[in-house]
Amino acid sequence: MSSSGDFQQDRHSFSGSPQKWNDFELPGDTLYYRFTSDMSNTEWGYKFTVTAGHLGRFQTGFEILKQMLSEERVVPHLPLAKIWEWQVGVACRQTGHQRLKAIHLLLKIVQCSAQRDCDLTLLKPLWQLFTHMENNLCHDMAKPGILLPLHRALAELFFVTENRVTELGSLQEYLLALNTEDHLHRCTAQ
Repeated sequence: MSSSGDFQQDRHSFSGSPQKWNDFELPGDTLYYRFTSDMSNTEWGYKFTVTAGHLGRFQTGFEILKQMLSEERVVPHLPLAKIWEWQVGVACRQTGHQRLKAIHLLLKIVQCSAQRDCDLTLLKPLWQLFTHMENNLCHDMAKPGILLPLHRALAELFFVTENRVTELGSLQEYLLALNTEDHLHRCTAQ
């Protein structure tokens, strides 16, 4: 079982008697599973139960932080740099709706941060995801469609962030920090 279709993220493997199985949690809103039999028994297989939406964890934290970031009198008292770091990590690890919610909080933090509260270079993994989505969109121009919610959310985050660093006068440093050396060489060659 995994949180990704390629079974590389948050992977949990079980075999044998039910006593060897234990409860676990997966981030996101999708579970991928694969059942493989070695044909050594004639039993029916395995049974497992999936329970979604443990309110009190991600959703509760999201609602509390969203409300705190909406209160102008509270924002100056928040450790925005630390919250930013946590939320970038959450947005990189989560999938589905939880990733979208983390990106939503990142956007709120960028919009309400007064000075250089946030290390914007931490966005590099999300920038790579966004540019990958952009490249795939360019290759699929024959199929017009609506941007996926994740693509739209990342586009808005990077649009607002770019405007923010332009206001702060650090656009060049920001763009250099987000891109890989290979990408910069390709752009220079073009």
